[in-house]
Amino acid sequence: MTPGFDIRTYNSHAWDVAVELGSEWTLPVDAVTIAKARRGDWSIVLTPTKPIPAEWFPPLDNAAILCLASGGGQQGPILAAAGEAVGASVVVFDNSPRQLERDREVARREKLSLKTVEGDMADLSRFADASFDLIVHPCSNLFVPDVYPVWREAARVLKPGGVLLAGFINPILYLFDQKKADAGVLEVRHRLPYSDLTSISAEERREYMAAQEALEFGHTLTDQIAGQIEAGLAITGFYEDGWPGMALHEYTEMFVATRAMKI
Repeated sequence: MTPGFDIRTYNSHAWDVAVELGSEWTLPVDAVTIAKARRGDWSIVLTPTKPIPAEWFPPLDNAAILCLASGGGQQGPILAAAGEAVGASVVVFDNSPRQLERDREVARREKLSLKTVEGDMADLSRFADASFDLIVHPCSNLFVPDVYPVWREAARVLKPGGVLLAGFINPILYLFDQKKADAGVLEVRHRLPYSDLTSISAEERREYMAAQEALEFGHTLTDQIAGQIEAGLAITGFYEDGWPGMALHEYTEMFVATRAMKI
């Protein structure tokens, strides 16, 4: 890579491009979804398909909620609508200006109270210690090279007894040659942990970057789970999820969701 290459800046632009291309993770929720959330009928996801169990959420009454690396007009507006009548407040924090604009778009359309903040998920220094009752962190830490700062910062800004709901990729997904997997052929190619900066050839990386695709990092389960524990969080819930259409889906679920509480 070029000396001084900034992965955060690059991936921010890549997600802005994803908005332009209409990625499913950039499509804002519709008015019907918000209306239902206001009536108490709502769900959100951390992983591709399974809704978060309702019992994983703390009470939303006067709750301060952080949607961490969660732009796109999906989780944040639903939580803002669901918590509107009970005094909940929602901050959506994301690295992509265009993703945050999706949240503002829904907030304007539906007259929701919602704050957006642009920044690095591994640096929450603009928030004081013990600021939030709930953090919702959908599958997004594959876009940073080190997840430990993410967990430490999440734990720091949670109140004692606060809850972190996180989704992430099982690193087994990164064992395989991606192009062949996209064609339905699973061929083991990579050692773990995986990195788009070091695990593939320079030519392949140039192809990804020419297509303005976000660069990814396949973190170990130790980093993902023990990292939360080391940050001072207790894991209190766990489930796995798949993604129909992916070659590996036939054999195993590839995504993990955890519920953790600040001790």
